[in-house]
Amino acid sequence: MVALTSGMFATGELTPRLGIDLAGGTSITLEAKAEPGKPNSINKTNMDTAVGIIDRRVNGLGVSEAEVQTQGDKNIIVNIPRGTNEKQAREQVGTTAQLYFRPVVTYTAGTPTPDAPPSPKPSAGGKDGKDDKSTPTATATTQGRAVTDGLKKDPTPTPTGSASKSPEKSGEPSATPPADPATAALEKKFAALDCAEKTDRVQANMGAKPEEPMVACGKNNGGQWEKYILGPAEVNGKDVDDASATLDTQRGGGWKVNMEFTDAGSKKFQKITGKLSQQQPPQNQFAIVLDGEVVSAPSVNQTLSANAEISGSFTQESAQDLANILSYGALPLTFSTETVTTVTAALGGEQLQAGLIAGAIGLALVVVYLLAYYRGLAFVAIVSLVVSAILTYTIMTLLGPAIGFALNLPAVCGAIVAIGITADSFIVYFERIRDEIREGRTLKPAVERAWPRARRTILVSDFVSFLAAAVLFAVTVGKVQGFAFTLGLTTLLDVVVVFLFTKPLMTLLARTKFFGQGHPWSGLDPKRLGVQPPLRRTRRVSAPIDPKEA
Repeated sequence: MVALTSGMFATGELTPRLGIDLAGGTSITLEAKAEPGKPNSINKTNMDTAVGIIDRRVNGLGVSEAEVQTQGDKNIIVNIPRGTNEKQAREQVGTTAQLYFRPVVTYTAGTPTPDAPPSPKPSAGGKDGKDDKSTPTATATTQGRAVTDGLKKDPTPTPTGSASKSPEKSGEPSATPPADPATAALEKKFAALDCAEKTDRVQANMGAKPEEPMVACGKNNGGQWEKYILGPAEVNGKDVDDASATLDTQRGGGWKVNMEFTDAGSKKFQKITGKLSQQQPPQNQFAIVLDGEVVSAPSVNQTLSANAEISGSFTQESAQDLANILSYGALPLTFSTETVTTVTAALGGEQLQAGLIAGAIGLALVVVYLLAYYRGLAFVAIVSLVVSAILTYTIMTLLGPAIGFALNLPAVCGAIVAIGITADSFIVYFERIRDEIREGRTLKPAVERAWPRARRTILVSDFVSFLAAAVLFAVTVGKVQGFAFTLGLTTLLDVVVVFLFTKPLMTLLARTKFFGQGHPWSGLDPKRLGVQPPLRRTRRVSAPIDPKEA
């Protein structure tokens, strides 16, 4: 108890995190859009896949208890509790386009605004030595250089047939004369693009197809916009099997992003990185494009296959963001955000108040019953319940920052139900002790002899409760999992409290005069338990023996 309470003050978390029904939050409605030429793409399979990806994407940010579920045939409802990562989660929920890896044909950086400091060069080279000079804008992208096993993608050929561009000595790329009208139109669009303007960024890649080149914007490490000409998509986001952010112990302890591809994806990846590794900057770069925006543009220095690694000037947050995008960015459908509403905690607060009142009434009835039936033993039960409550509260509080656990109404219900489970364990032990006393034993041996039999019963009972909670947690989703988690946690704590507190406390109390000698108010009075005093045995008087005749 001391260690857990100290942990609460050390982390600064003094109250449990609350779910959306208790703390309020944001509810987002997404509507699925059929892909061009695929009117039947909106089906149950694709919707279920999208729900799973969005759920992992949101909860991957540490926003626990976020609910993602379908509504009707083409809507998905996302409920995000109020918390530190709520804004970030909202941004990623809206980012629902397909993820593509495109080769960089050329890029240019604007000039930083007076209040924007020049962006630092990535340690492993995001732009291969180019200075970032783009116009400042909104979200920051981490650009890292691909290393062995790294995400190293870079374009080589332009789809239209024009020669690839290379930067001039001054650092600004120069474009070769277009070879055909399509290339000319693309370069004209590139020259007119102003990434600092949101409307320009949105319209820049509107209608772009994966098999066609495009222009796009992306942010560098300094938070400044850069604009790109990108070749056709070489690898689809669905080809990424997994991605994770880890510490790069070999390069000064920075952060890196590890990627794993599917079998088909590794072949595509190997083919394109083989081409890119032979190119000169910036055409040895590969842009990771999500929702038409370049989220990273690492360079390639060797052929890669199934595994890749992106390293550079990553922070922990930026590495985890990129890993999240790579892992969960490839949705099978395109979604538009229909509504974003704020959910208040008023209704949940009223329900919580009613639930706590009901729990208090139930607890009071349990205490009255214990006092009436067990008398002095009720002190042991009440103190044990208090210990269990303190442990439950502190652990729930610490699980918030540790695993993102959030307390919702069903979880509160699970904690209230646990009062009965914990009280059952005490009653089993008390009745075993009283049975031993009824057999004529004193309290000290009764406490020790009753424990093995009570222990088996308690363990079997708690195992059944924990098994039910585990099954419920595995086969349910959303708030019901909160109930199952709390029920399982409190069941485990019941075992801890009974073994490490209630039993030792009874051993100590058995040495006291009040309990040891069976005071009438101790709950262990032999007379009250119906123990019959042992019968006194008297010495038999032997019958007179007739003297034998002489």
